[in-house]
Amino acid sequence: MIIYKSNKNWWGDISHLYRSWTMTRVVRAVLLIGLYTTALCVLQIHFLEDTIEMNLGPQVFSLLGVVLSILLVFRTNTAYDRWWEGRKQWGALVNHCRNLAITAAATFPADYKKEKHQMAVYISNFCIALKEHLREGTRLDELISVSEEDMAVYKTKAHVPNHISLQIHYMVERFHRERIITPEDHRNFKPQLQALLDILGACERIKKTPIPFSYNVYLKIFITAYGLLLPLAMIPQFDYYAIPIVMFVFFAFIGVELMAGEIEDPFGLDCNDLPTGDIAHNIKNNVFEILDERSGLEHKVEREEYAKVF
Repeated sequence: MIIYKSNKNWWGDISHLYRSWTMTRVVRAVLLIGLYTTALCVLQIHFLEDTIEMNLGPQVFSLLGVVLSILLVFRTNTAYDRWWEGRKQWGALVNHCRNLAITAAATFPADYKKEKHQMAVYISNFCIALKEHLREGTRLDELISVSEEDMAVYKTKAHVPNHISLQIHYMVERFHRERIITPEDHRNFKPQLQALLDILGACERIKKTPIPFSYNVYLKIFITAYGLLLPLAMIPQFDYYAIPIVMFVFFAFIGVELMAGEIEDPFGLDCNDLPTGDIAHNIKNNVFEILDERSGLEHKVEREEYAKVF
C-alpha cells in the first residue's frame, strides 16, 4: 500500500502513479487508443475526406458518456466498499488480538510464563497465516516459534488459520477444565475467541465473492466500444486535435475501471492493496509485549513490497 500524507505534496502524490501496475496498464491502453485514433485521422483526412464521411455525431456519445459514468460510479463504489470493509475487519482483528492477549495476561497465573509465550505465538501465527491464506495459501516458513510436531500437523491442513484458532481454543478450554482460570474468566475469553473466526469468515467472503462476472464483462465491452467509436465523432470536428481529446476521455474511463479492479481484492500485493502483512506483524509485536514482556521484534521481517507480481 502506498503511504502518503493528504494535502502535503501535490506533485509528489502524483509522482506515485508510476509505481502502480494499474497505471501502467492504463497508459498502455491510452497509447493504443491514441495510435488507433491517429490511424483513423490519417484515413479520414487524407484518403476518405471526399468519399466517405465518418461522423456519428457527438450528441450520441454525450448521452452514452453519461450512462457509462453512472455504471463506473457504481463499479468504483462497490470496489471501494470491499476495500474499506477489508480494512475494518483487519482493524477489528488488531483490537481483538490485543484484547485476547490482555485477557490471557491478566488471567493466567504469574508463573505460567511458558503458556503465555505459547499464547503469544498462537495469536501471532494466526494473523501471519491469515494474511497469506487470503492470497495464495499459507506460507508455513513465515510462522514463528513452531515446533516440529506442530509443523508436521500444519502441513496436513488445508486451512491453517482455522487450526491455529482451534489450538487457542484448546488451551483456554484446558485451563478452564483444570480450574487454572475461573468460569468468569472463561466467559471473558469467549467473545475474543469467536471474533477471530468471525473476522476470518468476513475476509474470506470478500476474497471469494468478486463482482458478478457478467457485469464485469459488460462494462469492459461498453468502455472498449465507446473508445473505438469515439474518434468517429471527434475527427470530423477537431481533425488531429481529436487524438489528445480521445486519449484523455479514454484515460478517465478506463482508469476508473482498472483502479476499481485493483482494489476489488484488497488482500493482495498491488500497490493500493491493504498492508495486511505489516498489520499482522504489528499485532505480533503487540501481543509479545503484553504476554511475553518483550517485543516481538526478535522475529523481525522485511517490510512487504506492495507491487504487482508479473
